[in-house]
Amino acid sequence: MWTTYEIQQGDLQGLGFGLGLFYVGDRAGDRANTFEVPSYLITNAAIFYKRDAFRAALNFNNLFDIDYFESAFNRLRVHPGTPFTVQGTISWEF
Repeated sequence: MWTTYEIQQGDLQGLGFGLGLFYVGDRAGDRANTFEVPSYLITNAAIFYKRDAFRAALNFNNLFDIDYFESAFNRLRVHPGTPFTVQGTISWEF
């Protein structure tokens, strides 16, 4: 689930904020269902500014730095999820 709000008028027109939740339930860790990978819920957020063809944004992924397992191949190959990260982008459309 993801939602955004962008200021529509005034001096801060084009400034926006976003907030999202990403949930994955319990799932089998291997094809034989010998173990289960636990569920997780991570929170993401963003702040952005748009004006005409210009856009700049900061995205905050796994905002609360939750430890989670993204996937598994077997008991010895369980892949941890990405920790808290910040990604900045600037773009110009033409």
